[in-house]
Amino acid sequence: MQGVDPAWLPDVVFRPIGTRRTLIRGSGPLVDTVHGEVAEACERFGGSVSREPEPYDLVLELTGDDGSEGFVHGRRDGCTTVTASGARGLLYGLFHVVRLGESAFRGVSQPEEHRPESALRMLDHWDNVAVHPVMGQVERGYAGGSLFWEDGRARGDLDRVRRYGRLLAACGINAVAVNNVNVHAAEARLLTERLAEVADIAGALRPYGIRVHLSVTFAAPMVLGGLPTADPLDPEVSAWWAEATARVYAAVPDFGGFVVKADSEGQPGPFAYGRTHADGANMLAAAVEPYGGTVHWRAFVYDHRQDWRDRSTDRARAAYDHFVPLDGQFADNAVLQVKHGPMDFQVREPVSPLIGAMPGTRLAVELQATQEYTGQQRHACWLGPMWSEVLRFGIDGESTVGGSARGGLVAVSNVGDDPFWTGHPLAQANLYTFGRLAWEPGGDPHRFLDEWIGLTFGSAPGLAKGLRSILDGSWRTYEKYTAPLGVGFMVQPGHHYGPSVDGYEYSPWGTYHFADRDGVGVDRSVASGTGYAGQYAKPWAEVYESVETCPDELLLFFHHVSYGHLLHSGKTVIQHIYDTHFEGVTEVEAAREVWDSLADLVDPARHARVTERFEEQLRSAREWRDQVNSYFFRKSGVPDERGRTIH
Repeated sequence: MQGVDPAWLPDVVFRPIGTRRTLIRGSGPLVDTVHGEVAEACERFGGSVSREPEPYDLVLELTGDDGSEGFVHGRRDGCTTVTASGARGLLYGLFHVVRLGESAFRGVSQPEEHRPESALRMLDHWDNVAVHPVMGQVERGYAGGSLFWEDGRARGDLDRVRRYGRLLAACGINAVAVNNVNVHAAEARLLTERLAEVADIAGALRPYGIRVHLSVTFAAPMVLGGLPTADPLDPEVSAWWAEATARVYAAVPDFGGFVVKADSEGQPGPFAYGRTHADGANMLAAAVEPYGGTVHWRAFVYDHRQDWRDRSTDRARAAYDHFVPLDGQFADNAVLQVKHGPMDFQVREPVSPLIGAMPGTRLAVELQATQEYTGQQRHACWLGPMWSEVLRFGIDGESTVGGSARGGLVAVSNVGDDPFWTGHPLAQANLYTFGRLAWEPGGDPHRFLDEWIGLTFGSAPGLAKGLRSILDGSWRTYEKYTAPLGVGFMVQPGHHYGPSVDGYEYSPWGTYHFADRDGVGVDRSVASGTGYAGQYAKPWAEVYESVETCPDELLLFFHHVSYGHLLHSGKTVIQHIYDTHFEGVTEVEAAREVWDSLADLVDPARHARVTERFEEQLRSAREWRDQVNSYFFRKSGVPDERGRTIH
């Protein structure tokens, strides 16, 4: 099992454990997983593992099984100990020791409790069972086909799914939704006649404590059950869901629950029956409640048939306007899943005001590990710093988003069947960092990056330093050569890769920049714009309302300003656009040179894949630079004060 995938947890990281004597106490399936991991390491490196007491270097002990996920780690009298009162906690404790490496067996450390801050740490796979004619096997997937599905059915060999569960457990993820939130005909039937395939996948992930969730269509009673309606208040509809759910739990006893995208981008929902989102979510929540299940109801609801001529309609407002009036009406086991920003996973947007505005509702914050708008895993773009900013943001001036996310943290997965898991080998850092931030939202993402580098590439000083220099600033580099100052999008319509400054400007999707000869940006102020800024609690509403106090990086998201407007940085808007786009390309060139210098320290296949990706990133960055700079030069008529070539 070990040593076959180019990702974190190669054989060598188990050497510190595998050369020592380990005692394992406890019983149960997850303890068996722990025992198997340690035994395999000992077989490879010469140590020993037992369940009988004698002098040991490492003791892993399960003291009960209350379902908790925390553990206590310490070291004294030459022995390192991990104790847990829940089996998952013991598993996470083992991987904690793996991360520590040799340092886990040195000196003395007082017992320290480690416990996840988010009870649910989940990945949503936008995988299609059958290849979709437009979106392919994985919607917004940039790492090949699906891990779970092939040729219209579940893969026959699920060994790689099991290895995937191992990687996820090692960074703290405990749940996976195995199909696309846009539920098509083949995916809908996973709930009924194809349930055995879901059970097989759940069986492959279960040894590493991963619970499976299903995305379901709200119209399932009509699509699958032959009912004339999907009205959530119709007793026959509720009964159908109760029966279907009972069959799911009979097949998968530890099933996590449902994920629902309703009344969004053409997906069916309760609006068709004059019902609210709370009505819809609560009906499903009642079906899974007897089994301890959860319904994740996505808040990505907006008008995707907007009239671009109408500046009063604002897509950014939509989630808040739809859901805040429903605060307190959702069942306890219904979780509102909210994108971290109000638009759609842009490289820069403000934290959604919906987060923190619904104290009576369980919220899960949704991030996007798959790089739909951040280079599609053809560009190196480590998102840890962005996510950390989101999770640390005091949305009411005091609390943090992490504290408001009582329903957990969710990310859209960036994994496929690619040999390197994520297409771009360096994009693995995003998956690993998400897991660690979901466990510890206040943690330093750079520490998690260093963990990933050490676990994946080893600790050669030159290699680690080079990888840090490539990835640490890569998000801001990407921001520099793409859409400026928070304005967003400017991408090719449909597939969203590469520049098209006006690609969505006259579309119904509501993603505009309103550039004209005099200026650029969207007026979202209360005084003269869409009023979006007023959706925030007072401290932030006041900051965003004023051009004078709005942060530079979000200026064009909140305000339409002239090209000569002076930023806090001291530059004009137009000069900022020119400078950052030239700087971004220069930074990609420098990162590529650093990667080239690491050729002798990285295995050839991995080095070749990243080299190929850097060539494409540099080509694309230059295209972004030239198209964006030329567009705004032609709009504004203002030359670059440094005299550089703009076409």
